[in-house]
Amino acid sequence: MNKKIINVAIVGVTGYGGLELLRLLHNHPTVHVVSIHNTSTDSEEISISYPHLKSMYKITPTPFDPVHIMQSADLVFFATSSGVSKDLAQPFIESNFPVIDLSGDFRLNATDYKTWYKKAPATQALLDQANYSLADFYQNDRHYIANPGCYATATLLALAPLAQQQLLDQENIIIDAKSGLSGAGKSLNLSSHFVNVNENFSMYKPNQHQHIPEITQQLKQWQPDVNHIQFTTSLLPINRGIFVSAYVKLNKQVSADTLQDIFETTYQDKPFIRIMPKDHLPNIKQVVGTNFADIGLTYNPDTKYLTIVSVIDNMIKGAAGQAIQNMNHLFNLDETTGLQLIAQYA
Repeated sequence: MNKKIINVAIVGVTGYGGLELLRLLHNHPTVHVVSIHNTSTDSEEISISYPHLKSMYKITPTPFDPVHIMQSADLVFFATSSGVSKDLAQPFIESNFPVIDLSGDFRLNATDYKTWYKKAPATQALLDQANYSLADFYQNDRHYIANPGCYATATLLALAPLAQQQLLDQENIIIDAKSGLSGAGKSLNLSSHFVNVNENFSMYKPNQHQHIPEITQQLKQWQPDVNHIQFTTSLLPINRGIFVSAYVKLNKQVSADTLQDIFETTYQDKPFIRIMPKDHLPNIKQVVGTNFADIGLTYNPDTKYLTIVSVIDNMIKGAAGQAIQNMNHLFNLDETTGLQLIAQYA
């Protein structure tokens, strides 16, 4: 699949994920965006609707046409809302055409999708052709990649070293996850109103967030006896960033030094995972604007709880950046290509 220029199409370009893909792909050395597509009738040049793209892109959204996309592109990104790509994906899957889907439509089995997303799922035949791909543990033998969700990415990266060593006590996995407002998407509602978000802090979807089954599904692949987690999500009065605090107990005695070594060893060859020194915990600002996940841990010998903090930029590592990382893997490029970004610290 390796070739000099990768021509890509983006479906769902006016959401935060699609716009972030456009921004990041502009500086990717081997990518050319050949077309963008809305599921609406908007046909205005993209830089008119989004002036920050002026002189960067001169491209107009065109109606969704799978045949045209497959004739002109090498890969298509779906950056659509949940419930859209499952109805658009069939021609690409039947043609074995490369797709990276940022929505949740192909992350779960049909039963879980219907339960957690409250929508009719894709057919099982289509779901069987998709592969869920946490990019830092890339293993893929299919052309349809389901890109992980933002909360799921930060949480799974925090727990992977323990689950892969079969160390999690399945009755004591507590996740307190917090996100900036961009994680809620662009649709307006009362909870995302400025007056309700600014100088405020609120929990939402307790025990109901759609990333819960996505997390447990992957954890079970690593440690089969993990059947559930305690997971809550809260809204931070910031634009970007996810801060996951994981409080876990282990199923056997392990020293703090050994735990630190397990994390460092797991991620020593993962260029986008940075492990903090022992007992140092990361903050959101050190990853905003990057594809990094920064992880720190500290162990309490009295309570026997290990605290793990994982921080990511929800729009990059939790969405568009990870999608590009998956694309790099798919086309046999170095996974860091186009993603060597320094944090927007100020």
